[in-house]
Amino acid sequence: MDSKLVRAACPHDCPDTCAIRVTVHDGRVVKVQGDPDHPPTHGALCTKVSRYPERTYHAERVLQPLRRIGPKGSGRFEPVGWTAALADIAVRLKAIAARDAQAIVPYSYAGTMGLLQGESMDRRFFHRLGASLLDRTICASAGGDALAATYGGKLGMHLAHYADSKLILIWGSNSIASNLHFWTFAQAAKRNGAKLVCIDPRRTETADKCHQHIALLPGTDGALALGLMRELIVNDWLDHDYIERHTDGWPLLRERAMAWTAERTAQVCGITADEVRQLARDYGTTKPAAIRLNYGMQRVHGGGNAVRLVAVLPCLVGAWRDAAGGMLLSASGWFKRWRNDAALQRPDLLGARRPRTINMVTIGDDLLREASPAFGPKIEALIVYNSNPVAVAPESPKVVKGFEREDLFTVVLEQFLTDTADHADYVLPATTQLEHLDVHTSYGHTYALINEPAVAPLGQAKPNTQIFRELAAAMGFDEACFRDDDETLARSAFTPEIDFEVLRRDGWVKLPLPEAPFAEGGFATPSGKCMIDAPGLGLPDFVANHESAQSTPELARRYPLAMISPPARNFLNSSFVNVKSLRDIEGEPIVEIHEADAAPRGIADGATVRIFNDRGSYVCKARLSTRARPGVVNGLGIWWRKLGLRGTNVNELTHQKLTDIGRAPSFYDCLVEVAPAGS
Repeated sequence: MDSKLVRAACPHDCPDTCAIRVTVHDGRVVKVQGDPDHPPTHGALCTKVSRYPERTYHAERVLQPLRRIGPKGSGRFEPVGWTAALADIAVRLKAIAARDAQAIVPYSYAGTMGLLQGESMDRRFFHRLGASLLDRTICASAGGDALAATYGGKLGMHLAHYADSKLILIWGSNSIASNLHFWTFAQAAKRNGAKLVCIDPRRTETADKCHQHIALLPGTDGALALGLMRELIVNDWLDHDYIERHTDGWPLLRERAMAWTAERTAQVCGITADEVRQLARDYGTTKPAAIRLNYGMQRVHGGGNAVRLVAVLPCLVGAWRDAAGGMLLSASGWFKRWRNDAALQRPDLLGARRPRTINMVTIGDDLLREASPAFGPKIEALIVYNSNPVAVAPESPKVVKGFEREDLFTVVLEQFLTDTADHADYVLPATTQLEHLDVHTSYGHTYALINEPAVAPLGQAKPNTQIFRELAAAMGFDEACFRDDDETLARSAFTPEIDFEVLRRDGWVKLPLPEAPFAEGGFATPSGKCMIDAPGLGLPDFVANHESAQSTPELARRYPLAMISPPARNFLNSSFVNVKSLRDIEGEPIVEIHEADAAPRGIADGATVRIFNDRGSYVCKARLSTRARPGVVNGLGIWWRKLGLRGTNVNELTHQKLTDIGRAPSFYDCLVEVAPAGS
């Protein structure tokens, strides 16, 4: 029996980026397990990724090119050869490009986080074509841009040092479900006497394991940060020396924070004044204190300002002086120095052209726009890969309507017939992580990783890189860069300081960074200081939700419940929804609702309910649960629409309004009403 062990890396949208060992017997993957030698992830895998062979060998894998034969959305296709498919796609794209290449739009995100399969040959192709650029903002750009404005990049403390923290604020993160390896370090800190505080509208599985849960209202995180600042000021729990030497703009923000009494903060946040005071006391008097911020809290109108305010807190108490103090939202900016994006993506292929940019969040509106001087040409073609926008983009009734346009030419690179693939003119079979080469950075730790192919591609599946190579050839693009193979791409992904041979030998390379990166300031801003008064943005402030009792009282009278839509524990975006073993664990689409909200609406546990607002209606099952606080319902996502009740999911209700910073979605900034399904 032929057997081998292959080094791999998890490609999914999670901060952990786990190192994996893949066991192959006779050309078939029989096991994936975490690599115990990888320091940040130390051998553990989440339930989702441990089922990766089930996903790769799924009976419903798309393993040959498909051409649509039924109405858009019907999922009716016929097999077609690669040569015929690519030739027809090229003919269609050439005709559109002859009129205006900007009418062609790529749509991709984090279906794979690999630098090769996610942002190399595809980018070269679209740059050469002169297609519209895509503003990839659907997850993290509000927080990312906020961090860049404050610290100079997406930078933070090292994961392992949380084990030595004495206080950890887990802010907007269900770490047990979405950041498992941070949680192991937090647990180590807890065993060593640290206090863990969870700040989240939902009583998550993580909140259950913390010493305290502060269930603030969605979108009020910035107000809480300001309230904490005032308590730090009035009790003089400040590190004046650190503030003086390593921040810029504090006196003005200090004045603003003084208006946020504990009582005012409590009223806005929906918590008690004592919770504000005690949290400030803990944070101001415990050293080292650390914050693990996650992206849920920035998916509201004021998400960018909220991240800026939270990011100031470690500077005020001098938490950065200790390796076990500070904050982490994203570590991806640490890789910037060693990434070779220009070599991978070749923006020079654009030449002098400056195509328009389409925001992926507003694809529902944009697919329905006519040509105009302000917008540019009508979108005539969409090439979708590493994403499932019909399921994951906000305000899905508009997204669906756009994808149903008969005059929209749609090509989808996919592993399965997703909601989006059902609307394609061509579906091209893509490989899974076990079938291709890739290299990875991380946004939760500071190790670069390699993913070696464990098995040959199944059926006629091809890596994204190869599909775009062949499509470029069909289009007649003759530049040498379109003939670079995957190994060439992998070797060019990083600067020489990250030795590719070491990466291949060991599976990962640790970035050479200081253990306490901002102990003596040295932020990545031009001044080297934490920029509180950031150029172009000014001072951060609390920004109310697009939809709330405070900002839209008339709307709140009609739709009195706030809704957030955090991920279901066993799904990751929409990637694992069709893996039966995981879907069986989740059961069915649900909304968590507190008994205090359910009782007056006549809603019993397990009842089928209708969640609705002016944008749409979503049918699912009600779960009466203390995981929901009064006034807030939790619509756990993201189910494929066709696997939900009545062909909808939670994005039937979300809107396309953007955040204050970063042009990002406001998924958790949404008012609804809930009623029994028959009412």
